Amino acid sequence: MAVKSTHQIPVVKVTAATNIRATDALAVEEPLEIRLEYGKEGQRQVQNISVTMRTPGHDAELANGFLFTEGIIKDADDITSTAHCFIACAENKENVIQVTLNPGVVPHLQNSGRNFYTTSSCGVCGKGSIDAIRTVSNFTGLVADHDAVAAEILYRLPIILQRNQRVFADTGGLHASALFTTQGELLLLREDVGRHNALDKLIGAALGYGWLPLQQTILLLSGRASFELVQKAIMAGINIIAAVGAPSSLAVQLAEEFNITLIGFLRDERFNIYTAAHRVLIPNYENTY
Repeated sequence: MAVKSTHQIPVVKVTAATNIRATDALAVEEPLEIRLEYGKEGQRQVQNISVTMRTPGHDAELANGFLFTEGIIKDADDITSTAHCFIACAENKENVIQVTLNPGVVPHLQNSGRNFYTTSSCGVCGKGSIDAIRTVSNFTGLVADHDAVAAEILYRLPIILQRNQRVFADTGGLHASALFTTQGELLLLREDVGRHNALDKLIGAALGYGWLPLQQTILLLSGRASFELVQKAIMAGINIIAAVGAPSSLAVQLAEEFNITLIGFLRDERFNIYTAAHRVLIPNYENTY
């Protein structure tokens, strides 16, 4: 089944002097229900885990990445299959996806004390408390202080990101998460109307490729760096996070707690380093703190 990530609609384009009828491309936003099948043989059960508003495409990566970054599953080996319900279930529902776990796997549903309804603008609405989303990563304690990136490489990343944002170029309405090597090579890029979805898609892909933990990489966010995005990156073992926009105060606190290098306002050959500046190689830099 073809996946449509954009939708064409008629519009009237108005300027100070003219108005014309034209067509405009919109980023598609549709709900995705994530279901989980788990349990021992003969005692299998299916549970609705989340409904998230997303841009269709890479839905299996989104579902797997979500389950991993929320700490519900621990690694790719927990998963038997991930498929839309018009394939995996007895229902013709393309906006429902089911993740089937191996019989011996017990999902850690208690790791998140919230109702998993998320919108494109908020991935942690409804969390019971900050402690409820401080999910313990398998890679805590593996943060590598020898990971480093040169400032001149960081300057190039937003340009590479923009060149490779296919749907954003058509619509102007999507967030992106991109994974680079510390030498500036683009490894993965995922787009979505929700910033948290874009990152879950990215981590879900890396999970499937067997790349975790994602050390010696740089995560670039097309917008701001929120607490939840830093938390998801920590779950994947990422040590260097850069954002085109601003970080939140809570994102900075979390990055500092886990010794993560957090960079904001990365554009026009400038940036701010908020935490763990020792991983950024800057010519003629003197640490005066």
